[in-house]
Amino acid sequence: VQLQASGGGLVQAGGSLRLSCAASGFIFDDYAIGWLRQAPGKEREGVSCISSMSTMYADSVKGRFTISSDNAKKTVFLQMNSLKPEDTAVYYCAAVSRRCEWGKFFYARAYWGKGTQVTVSS
Repeated sequence: VQLQASGGGLVQAGGSLRLSCAASGFIFDDYAIGWLRQAPGKEREGVSCISSMSTMYADSVKGRFTISSDNAKKTVFLQMNSLKPEDTAVYYCAAVSRRCEWGKFFYARAYWGKGTQVTVSS
């Protein structure tokens, strides 16, 4: 199982970035793919997740971030608009079985990719 996140960078507040997570080595439709982030000195937190059944977002990003997937390419995207300095973090994509449940990313079997740095300047 491999997950490769990309698309991070440096952007000014109010700007946009699009993250991509390319997956391989498993049946894409059987998994939920999530984006989680970790800011310096803070715990890792869920940002957004998509499965064949649902999508979900953290309250802090609702209305600004949009998750989508291209199942044929086994790629999940996170469109991030109206970025704020507090969005600065390393963003990770991860896969868990079937359903988007944040606890599964931390307490069940999850596959993680390397993170991509997002920095939002004020």
